Amino acid sequence: MDFTLDSETIALRDAVRGVLGRTYGSSEDRRAVTNDEPGFSEDTWGKLAELGALGLPFSEDDGGAGAGPIEVSVVAEEMGRVLAPEPFVESVVLAGGLVAAAGDDAQRADVLGRLSAGEIVLAAAIVDSSAGGEVTASGSGDSWTLTGVKEPVLHGARADLLVVTARTDEGLGIFLVEADASGLERTGYRTHDGGRAAKVAFDGTPAVRLGSGDQSDVLEDTIARARIAYSHEAIGAMDTAMKTTVEYLKTRKQFGVTLNTFQALKFRAADLYVSMELVRSTVLWSTLVLADAPERAREAAARAKLQVSRAGRHIGQEAIQLHGGIGMTAEYSVGHYMSRLTAIEHWLGDGSDQLRTLAATVGDHGVLDPIG
Repeated sequence: MDFTLDSETIALRDAVRGVLGRTYGSSEDRRAVTNDEPGFSEDTWGKLAELGALGLPFSEDDGGAGAGPIEVSVVAEEMGRVLAPEPFVESVVLAGGLVAAAGDDAQRADVLGRLSAGEIVLAAAIVDSSAGGEVTASGSGDSWTLTGVKEPVLHGARADLLVVTARTDEGLGIFLVEADASGLERTGYRTHDGGRAAKVAFDGTPAVRLGSGDQSDVLEDTIARARIAYSHEAIGAMDTAMKTTVEYLKTRKQFGVTLNTFQALKFRAADLYVSMELVRSTVLWSTLVLADAPERAREAAARAKLQVSRAGRHIGQEAIQLHGGIGMTAEYSVGHYMSRLTAIEHWLGDGSDQLRTLAATVGDHGVLDPIG
């Protein structure tokens, strides 16, 4: 099977790499951007829109590019390579994906059209705060209000529009909330990986409902897509962390020779390569499943996220340890890659959660007779 990207996808990759490389050419450049609000470059967000990257997964009727999971994965990997803090997966794949799946024609054209053009940032408020209680929705038709607390909401303080899940009499509902809506309170803060999140409180906040009935399956299917996209972002981050480490072993000297001459360190570097190739193949497989058999996307996403959890921890920790003392400093890049990989691991369910999900479906598969 040929896994080579076609010429159009390669052109997309190179264009995104060029835009991100000019903004985040070094860890110092990234630190300068993340130190200021909103934690990412608004200019780079606009340039990604000009490339069509923000509209990739949406249909042309909704203002998007009508592309598929492969194109989304290419952009996500390039984001991960330089730890670009722009909310591509958060706003486009997760929040935008909910709108694309649940909204009507007019809602999709309006929201996704503006998102694709880089005019707005969406945030998905899908995690109920353990302290604030489950968000509930009251109303009917075109008149709904929300009450409760969501936290964390990634990029929730900057977002122009919130995509919120809430409990209704019919089950789980999906709603749109404007940033300036009454009864809405957003408290933003920095995350350990340099990103931004917020505590979002609703107190009789007016909202617009997307779709009807129980939307639990829509949420789970969209989360599966986001897990696969995050897995590709992690692939990009792991690849850079591994290459940075290998290059360091080739140039750093001890006892008059470079570190790559020590057999034990060679073995550890080889183990990094094995982890990298295993997770790369698993994540690529999950993307092909999403493209060709979306009904199996949840299982594929769980397998990919589990492998990302294991490989990310291994590659991130080894990158720091093989760099020695410098790897522990905030000024050096590998620690930031480990931090981002940790954030990806725990968001939308960590490796243990994915393992429980997969274990629960073991009985759904047939049993093979042993050979011989």
